[in-house]
Amino acid sequence: MHDLIRTNDPVLISFVESLMRDAGIGCLVADSGMSILEGSVGVIPRRILVDPAMAGQARRIIIDAGLEDELRPWTDSDA
Repeated sequence: MHDLIRTNDPVLISFVESLMRDAGIGCLVADSGMSILEGSVGVIPRRILVDPAMAGQARRIIIDAGLEDELRPWTDSDA
C-alpha cells in the first residue's frame, strides 16, 4: 500500500476518503484503532493508504484539491 497522507485531523481524513470514493479509488485509514491505546488524545497520526497502482492518480486528486502540502514524499519504491 502507498502511504498517501499521515494526519491527526479527522476532517482531513474524511475529506480525503470522500475524494477517493468519488474517484473510485479504494483507500484504507490505518492506525485509527490506536486511539484506544493513546487515550483518544490524537498523538498518533492516522495513515491514508491506497493501492500503489492508483497512487499517481490519488496524488493528482489530492494536489488538485489544494492539499499537496499534506502528501507524503514520493519515493523510488513507490514507482
